[in-house]
Amino acid sequence: MSAQRSIVIGGGAFAGLALALALRQGLGADIPVIVADPALASRPSRDPRATAIVAACRRLFAALEVWDEVAAVAQPITDMVVTDSRLEDATRPVFLTFAGDVEPGEPFAHMVENRHLIDALVARAEAEGIDLRATAVTGFDSRSDGVDVTLADGSVIEASLLVAADGARSRLRERAGIATHGWDYDQSGIVVTVGHERDHHGRAEEHFLPAGPFAILPLTGKRSSLVWTEKRAEAARIVGLSDEKFHGELEQRFGLHLGEIKALDTPRAFPLGYFVARSFIGARLALVGDAAHVIHPIAGQGLNMGLKDVAALAEVIVDAARLGIDLGQADVLDRYQRWRRFDTMAMGLATNSLNLLFSNESTLLRTARDIGLGLVDRAPPLKNFFIRQAAGLSGEVPRLLKGEAL
Repeated sequence: MSAQRSIVIGGGAFAGLALALALRQGLGADIPVIVADPALASRPSRDPRATAIVAACRRLFAALEVWDEVAAVAQPITDMVVTDSRLEDATRPVFLTFAGDVEPGEPFAHMVENRHLIDALVARAEAEGIDLRATAVTGFDSRSDGVDVTLADGSVIEASLLVAADGARSRLRERAGIATHGWDYDQSGIVVTVGHERDHHGRAEEHFLPAGPFAILPLTGKRSSLVWTEKRAEAARIVGLSDEKFHGELEQRFGLHLGEIKALDTPRAFPLGYFVARSFIGARLALVGDAAHVIHPIAGQGLNMGLKDVAALAEVIVDAARLGIDLGQADVLDRYQRWRRFDTMAMGLATNSLNLLFSNESTLLRTARDIGLGLVDRAPPLKNFFIRQAAGLSGEVPRLLKGEAL
């Protein structure tokens, strides 16, 4: 049985904090878990964005004793409608609807504002005695029996494992020499919160327009979060408009079915692309979340994929610890990679295909996809399959995503 050193997590956003909590739950306090991220100094969080948390990931947060802290500000998505039209069309016929729970009383997803979830994760981590350091990982030196992790404050930690949870532009991934493959979409996602006169009743809407999907996602109160896809140059033009002109562009796409609307924060545009790391592991290094993969937001699965990484990595580490195996050795990390990489590639290619299928003005493709949507809408077993797939409850599901403690 080998002596276990610390585990260092570089990155203190959703994936890094959730992983720290999962490891503390499964390993206890004997193996120190350190989370290093300069952003930990900026609390409370001011992130204006919101995220769809699918049922499996809600179960993970419940198992980590975080969900109760955000449940009151989480909006259940009770149903979803999908339309396909041109921007100038007077009506938007509904081709596909999803409604119902994945289990009785359990919606397939909730919308949660990022700031509430981040603050709840930080508070829980502090309560669990996890070592949170508002500094960056600047370097690491892997050896056969451990990894020396250097922080920006000059301290060096002898660890069994370093986890890169430092986002799409991961410096840890780059320092490890792990390449990525993928492409840029020449699209940006405009994100803004909108207030409206009428209640959304928990309904999400996905309008497929020629430039890309326009998603209206319900928040608590008479508010919705928008993820609005446009060509890169057009998105830059739109977010640069005056308030009055931006409102005109917004109203043309949103419509007036929820009454008068108003942007409640400043719209921001984020470049969209697809990439997957060529390896999710290195020498005593594991990548999770956006450090390992970035996909198109068309299916709302980006953060949820990162949380699936967290659940899988935590499970293989805890299993190894209970067997007295070195947590950072290659076969432990290889099990994590085999578990997650195929699913990641499959989801990435699926979202890429959806984006190519729907982000165009081809009349032929539009006819074909509308027929396909209509067929799915008339096939309840197929709809149920897609709902469980979207909810993260299909395939080999880690214990945390079933709501089971490690």
